[in-house]
Amino acid sequence: MVTTPAVSGHHSEGHITEVTQVLRYLFTRGAAPAAIRRALAAAVVAGSALGLLLIRRHGDRTTTAVTGGHVTVLGAFGLYALDVVIRADRARTAARNEAAASHNQLQKLIDNSESNIYMKRVDNGQYLLVNKSWERLFGVPRHRVVNLTDHGVFPAELADQLRANDLQVAAAGKSVQYEETADGVDGLRTYISVKFPVLDTAGRPYAVCGISTDITDRKRAEDEVRRLNASLETRVLHRTAELEASTKELDAFAYSVSHDLRAPLRSLHGFSDALLEDYGDVLDDVGKDYLHRLQRNVGRMGRMIDDLLNLSRATRAELERCEVDLSAMSQDVVADLRAVDPDRSVTLIVPDGLTAEADPHLLRLALQNLLANAWKFTGKRAEAIIEVGRAVHCGETFFFVRDNGVGFDMSYAGKLFDAFQRLHTTADFEGTGIGLAIVARVVRRHGGRIFAEAEIDQGATFYFNLMSGEKGKP
Repeated sequence: MVTTPAVSGHHSEGHITEVTQVLRYLFTRGAAPAAIRRALAAAVVAGSALGLLLIRRHGDRTTTAVTGGHVTVLGAFGLYALDVVIRADRARTAARNEAAASHNQLQKLIDNSESNIYMKRVDNGQYLLVNKSWERLFGVPRHRVVNLTDHGVFPAELADQLRANDLQVAAAGKSVQYEETADGVDGLRTYISVKFPVLDTAGRPYAVCGISTDITDRKRAEDEVRRLNASLETRVLHRTAELEASTKELDAFAYSVSHDLRAPLRSLHGFSDALLEDYGDVLDDVGKDYLHRLQRNVGRMGRMIDDLLNLSRATRAELERCEVDLSAMSQDVVADLRAVDPDRSVTLIVPDGLTAEADPHLLRLALQNLLANAWKFTGKRAEAIIEVGRAVHCGETFFFVRDNGVGFDMSYAGKLFDAFQRLHTTADFEGTGIGLAIVARVVRRHGGRIFAEAEIDQGATFYFNLMSGEKGKP
């Protein structure tokens, strides 16, 4: 006689495993069908996990049905019954393992987030999971909080608010985002929170998930930036007022100096003319040479005053941009130069259609100085050529003024655009050393840049644009 092992009567997860063990024991010992029926009946009565089990002997059409604790014998038992139970057991075990692995992966993922993450049931408000950040913030370990509600974690008033908010999110069926504050060990903390419903397979919300990110440091940084900006704006206003006052003083000084210097210069020029006219017959050649030198220097001083005023104007004049015909402006400037020096033979090359968005007064000031330089430094050429055009250099569009004059040594190019810097002596070429500084100021005021290329006795080319980084075709 074969003794049947006892079958546990509780509804545990190991129920199917126990049934499998019982059937394996009975079949391997050749138990009678009656013993197997009693074991199956006891198993079904002990728990509903088996449901309906159809057992069919291999190769036989007869079956035995076991359901709800009632056993109806329709035929003999076979080893096939054991295979069915074992397969069911393995499938359920695999499903449980997969679910456990998915849960562990989810838990690891949220545990590595710095945000506070939790999930609560909709029907009773119980916590389903929390992450480590949530535990650290509220000081409640997850093994205690899971299966508790907010009333088991927070004060009653706050718990009621949280429960009502969860129900609103579930009823709305969509995520909500809001900013909230909470007390922390270092003062009030600010969080940006998102809540959204979690739906079941039927599309009904069964849980609410919340993610709260601490933005306290960011908010404090933003407040500090706003404070610094306000302070900076105040300082800028003070500095701007000081600069405006200083600029007005400089303007007044410049015009005062201009007026006060021009009066004695005019007097010097007038009296030297009177000496030459009234006493020229009693002066020897040396005396006359002295007076001529005096008049030349008076003229040079006058031009220097004009240049300094132009430099001041190029620095502080308000820009009023409009479309300027650079071709026509170049023709006008050269026409003025021809009128002053009609004996010169100079070929001017200027294509039609050169236009620029610029302040017309400042641009004319720059062109006057560039073309006057070209005119001056081609003075020793029998066939002087001055060209105005446009070209692309390293992807940027530049205007240029080119001449075939004396040129200069490029090792000194860094000094070109500084005031009072000269690469040629006054004896060879007259000038104040301010013209190119004026040009550079005008170009920079327009947001552009300027540079030069030259060779000694091979002429020079000055490139400039009126907005740095301009793209275009020549």
